[in-house]
Amino acid sequence: MKKNFGQVAGNVAIAAAASFCCVVCNPSTVQAAAPSSQLPSMVAYVRNGDVYASKGSTEQRLTTGGSHARPRWSPNGKQIAFLKKGQVWTMKADGTGQRRLSTRPAAGPSWSPDGKWIAFSSLSCNGGPGVYSIPADGTKKEKVLFPRDCRTEALPAETEAAKSVAKELKSDNAVAWSPDGVQLAFRGGNCESIYDSCLSVGDVKTGGEKTVAAFGGGGVQNSGFAVVPSWRSDGAKLAFTAYQEGETATESKPVHLVEYDAITGAQRTIGNAMDRELDYVDASRAVVTSQNAGTTWVTVVGLATGLRTPFKSGEQPSVQPVVR
Repeated sequence: MKKNFGQVAGNVAIAAAASFCCVVCNPSTVQAAAPSSQLPSMVAYVRNGDVYASKGSTEQRLTTGGSHARPRWSPNGKQIAFLKKGQVWTMKADGTGQRRLSTRPAAGPSWSPDGKWIAFSSLSCNGGPGVYSIPADGTKKEKVLFPRDCRTEALPAETEAAKSVAKELKSDNAVAWSPDGVQLAFRGGNCESIYDSCLSVGDVKTGGEKTVAAFGGGGVQNSGFAVVPSWRSDGAKLAFTAYQEGETATESKPVHLVEYDAITGAQRTIGNAMDRELDYVDASRAVVTSQNAGTTWVTVVGLATGLRTPFKSGEQPSVQPVVR
């Protein structure tokens, strides 16, 4: 049975405190906001339904009116793709030039490494979540990438997708394009014919898929989900947000972050309970959404040291690429 990410996060908040050691519980009692010297570029994030960007002590509000989500920087750091009322839009780094790319209901977008395409999740021809791509300049309609069998089928009507999105896309369906442009990570895929919930990495060219995480069914005695994938800039690591209910209390894990080694397949848990939505700053640091005193807070986390520095009130962080 698939679970809604927001509902689960709220339900397990108390269990999280008992199951994990929370290092940062109140940002007002620890270090001040990370100074600009600690971050090489801007971080975009969402607060109360609007997108903000900051590098340190000051911040810039990029949108107004609410209903904005999942900002993602372009590879050259000059644009941001985001969701507005559940549809894919783009804007310049200062918030100007906002433009809608697709009227199809969508989940979290991701840029191709060359900046020419934007991938997003929406209803597929088989009734489940699929992955589409659309030119970033908005000159053409979207096309299907996954499932592969849907590439030759007619696209679901946008009105049909609108009616189904609340039912079919219960968990967050943000996608992540690999730095080499070869693969896309996304929730669901062909593995959903075996498991109750899963996370896949698919080959953009061939349409082939590999299961990265699976819950329920197929001999797996647990339930849960894996969502909001994010690649490290070298493509060697893939992080995602997960939740697991095991057969026993010791096998259960509240909302947490998992780092997957794309070469060996090894996985490790990083951060604290209720950490989620990781985006890499570099090989040693990341920004995450953390739970602090009942509020969401973007926090800088040392991946090896565990050192945590509160950054800004908000969620869904995205790090601006450093272009050299």
